[in-house]
Amino acid sequence: MRKFCFGLVLAVTAGAATAQGQVNVICSVQAEWCNMLATVYTRTTGTRVNLSMKGSGEALAQLVAEKENPKTDVWFGGTGDPHLQAAEQGLSLEYKSPTLPQLHDWAQQQARQSGYKTVGIYSGPLGFGYNPELLAKKKLAVPRTWADLTRPEYKGEVQVANPASSGTSYTMIATLVQLMGEDKAFEYLKNLHRNVGAYPRSGTAPIKAVARGETAVSISFVHDGPGEKMQGFPVETITPSDGTGAEIGSMSLIKGSRNLEAAKKFYEWALTPAAQEMAAAAKSFQLPSNKAARVDARVPDFRKIRMIDYDYAKYGSSAERRRLIARWEKEVNAIPR
Repeated sequence: MRKFCFGLVLAVTAGAATAQGQVNVICSVQAEWCNMLATVYTRTTGTRVNLSMKGSGEALAQLVAEKENPKTDVWFGGTGDPHLQAAEQGLSLEYKSPTLPQLHDWAQQQARQSGYKTVGIYSGPLGFGYNPELLAKKKLAVPRTWADLTRPEYKGEVQVANPASSGTSYTMIATLVQLMGEDKAFEYLKNLHRNVGAYPRSGTAPIKAVARGETAVSISFVHDGPGEKMQGFPVETITPSDGTGAEIGSMSLIKGSRNLEAAKKFYEWALTPAAQEMAAAAKSFQLPSNKAARVDARVPDFRKIRMIDYDYAKYGSSAERRRLIARWEKEVNAIPR
């Protein structure tokens, strides 16, 4: 039914679309989702979407580098902390969308905290991905707590992204600091480091490695698991029983946008239920921010997860991100494995 509806949208509206210029979008979600958004929007409006796909940490770095001569109009998706940092640094534009009342409270709170320079478009919890076939072959138990990942039998079997480039991994550090206290969290990260086989740049790379049997366990957003499973890969997800955090994936208009009116139209469209439901059609299973959007059965049920009271304002600040990543580089990443 979803494929039929998606095809119907294209068929009915493509013929009516007329040339409407272009919009330049940094997209920090899964490639299939990015491409679907761009294809549907271009065919239904006539506005060409120029995509650049980057993890949220890399996206922020690009926007900082382009500050004096912005080449981006909209930043779509990726963890909310870097979006808050972009707002703080004056990289994004204040815009109070008329759609805000239709969004969940957490999405509206993201907008308020940023001075209406970003908005929540989805949410998803942090947890573990694991390959049940690989665990069985290596006689390893399914990890159920954060402490489990530091057990010696997991040496070389864990992947987590590099926090300097990945919003997923920065969310992990911020979650652990809030869960354990900062010094204990860094002791934990040092212990975990001994078991990490690789720190890839992208937040989705570790769970893809799990799915393909390249590593047994990943620290990932659990909504990235079902899409891999739908492709036939042996991958399952779990959230730690001792508590975890969640991302508020966000969207921002870029200050100095060369195509501002086109950017605002794309932004408003991306907040509609129909646009947000494309995530599940593209095998991405975050909770949509529009309350009227249908929620796929594979979206994690937050009511069954032990969530911490994540302080998005504090850990979304540029100074806090820089400080925590610098400490990780000095005290954790510098240790030989």
